[in-house]
Amino acid sequence: MTEINTLAQSVRDIASVTASQLLAYISVALLLQAVMGVVLAMWRRTAPAGAPQAAEHEDVVTAVKGAWSGWRDFRVVRREFEDAAQTQCSFHLQAVDGVPLPTFQPGQYLTFSLKLPEGVAGTPAGVRTITRCYSLSDRPEAAGYRITIKRALAPADRPELPPGLSSSFLHDHLHEGDVLQVKAPSGHFVIDADASVPAVFIAGGIGITPMMSMLRWCTEEQPERLVHLYYGVRSSNDHAFKRVLEELAAAHAAFKLNLVYSSPTADDVPGHDYQHSGHIDLALLRRTLPQGRHQFYVCGPPPMMRSLVPALREWGVQADDIHFEAFGPASVRPRGSLSNEPAVASSASIDVRFTRSGRTLVWDGQDASLLDLAERHGLAVDSGCRSGSCGACQTRLLSGIVTYADQPDHDILRGHCLLCVGQPQSALVLDV
Repeated sequence: MTEINTLAQSVRDIASVTASQLLAYISVALLLQAVMGVVLAMWRRTAPAGAPQAAEHEDVVTAVKGAWSGWRDFRVVRREFEDAAQTQCSFHLQAVDGVPLPTFQPGQYLTFSLKLPEGVAGTPAGVRTITRCYSLSDRPEAAGYRITIKRALAPADRPELPPGLSSSFLHDHLHEGDVLQVKAPSGHFVIDADASVPAVFIAGGIGITPMMSMLRWCTEEQPERLVHLYYGVRSSNDHAFKRVLEELAAAHAAFKLNLVYSSPTADDVPGHDYQHSGHIDLALLRRTLPQGRHQFYVCGPPPMMRSLVPALREWGVQADDIHFEAFGPASVRPRGSLSNEPAVASSASIDVRFTRSGRTLVWDGQDASLLDLAERHGLAVDSGCRSGSCGACQTRLLSGIVTYADQPDHDILRGHCLLCVGQPQSALVLDV
């Protein structure tokens, strides 16, 4: 009976709680919850760099760790020609160690160390190792990479010159099952991920390779993004990725394909095989592009780059909206000089000391770069791309100022310089 009375009294006590008291209890609970949230947020902001963070950061850390340092072995698992003339061959690569590959930014390239056996066109007796950079030509995938190489022939007006050393080796001597040494993806010529700005890809010849990487990524990850491709070749014979491009254009309404043939064959049908004849120029872009802001990505041979990139600037396109990757050094006139230090006026002749060889050479303006200066005087210097991309010629700069006509694609280490695109602005001492 006593227990029943006690229970009844508890019920009366609960019933006596007023609505205002309940509201006060709820308010206190909410206030405590808000205070705890603020304390937790402040702890996260002040946590040391190595402290565990939210799960959304884990993918970024993993991607950075996956970018290996130095050389890594890759096996050629497939090769296939991409054009009717069979001058452009794709090589599909997989890591020998089987570890999943890090993602890369569409538009980047791989750096290769190629060991050329005796007998390759233009190769001296014995084995010669050269370094070359080639753009990735497909969207990022963890299973493998793809590059596409065009066979470089002697110029039509200089038939006495040898064909391209590296492209001849890759086309004629690299087979499925062979292993290559490769550095991790690199490069600054990459797609801007802002899907609100239409992208305009302009490619000439083998300049299509980084565009294929960007295009495949866009159609997969941003299918609603408006993308224009202007692709210039001579004819259907050297039109790479023809079927793939036509299928992408048919499957994605936001992808606008503009094929430009400069010398179509008798069998090439206007409106079917190509949309425009001649060359890609500003008049074509003004005639076919809609009004509004676009981001331009340009990659092609020197004549196209020298004419089109300045034309875009003169048209009024903002510098930040023009991205380009040239074939070789000095293909595009620079916007301004870059250096490891502020530029100074150079004298008529500059002493350049190479410490390891013990020689001092005089820079008198005859050479395009420090690498050319060294080679003209018989100094052996490691080099690869000769365009500021691969970093093979990166050299420790002991003293002096080196300038660059335009920003090298390779990330230069502090206290170093790139000989292949660098020019002296003061007396130099180089650790080479």
